[in-house]
Amino acid sequence: MPDLAARARTLLDLHTAPEILVLANVWDVISAQVVASTEGVRALATASHSIAATFGYEDGENIPLDLHLDMVARIVGAVDLPVTMDLEAGYGDAGATARRAIEVGVVGGNLEDQMKPLDEAVAAVEAVLAAGRDAGIDFVLNARTDAFVRASPGADRGEIVQEAIRRGQAFLEAGAPVVFVPGVVAAEEIGALVDGLGPQKLSVISVPARSLPVSELQALGVARVSTGPFTQRVALTALQDAAAAVVGGGTLPERTRALN
Repeated sequence: MPDLAARARTLLDLHTAPEILVLANVWDVISAQVVASTEGVRALATASHSIAATFGYEDGENIPLDLHLDMVARIVGAVDLPVTMDLEAGYGDAGATARRAIEVGVVGGNLEDQMKPLDEAVAAVEAVLAAGRDAGIDFVLNARTDAFVRASPGADRGEIVQEAIRRGQAFLEAGAPVVFVPGVVAAEEIGALVDGLGPQKLSVISVPARSLPVSELQALGVARVSTGPFTQRVALTALQDAAAAVVGGGTLPERTRALN
């Protein structure tokens, strides 16, 4: 699959380029097309939370995998950019799920460790990377550790950072090109993670009203920043605000653009 291999290589190269990779997550065809047509966008990432919500499911592998993959396939078919998929925790068989994702044209993916025993988490990482090799592509795995998002309230922040580094280093040693640490927003913690994992090995999520600007994340040595479910929430906020304005006797926003 030369085109698939080329897309995978492009996505991998974007993670090591001097400029940070910014991914505004999408959830259906029209959101993918709008983001893909935005100047400066070089790749797309799907958001499992947002796709699940689109079909009325809670996040966390509650949406059937067939339905999830069908939407991702539609997104891949609608754009010319590399697409990375949120694989969640792998739906019980990370390697098999990755193979199915690759079959619909996906060239990268997130994989949650859910703080499982480290040997199990590493085995899942290895299974996904093996699926990529079997397909003849350099699958770009954004290996996620949930050290921050699953930490107990009041847990020592330094210990959380060290656990994220320990798990992230294991994923890098297994072949993952980048480690995703959701839940980290403080500059000093991000800096410590970059020191522990290496420059351009850390991936983070941008959280409204909490995260650092992308320019500062780049200066800290972060490789990639995505938006997860927050881009859908931005869209839904605009929708609800517009509906409230009309119902309240006003009009739709004057700057509304014909994007579909």
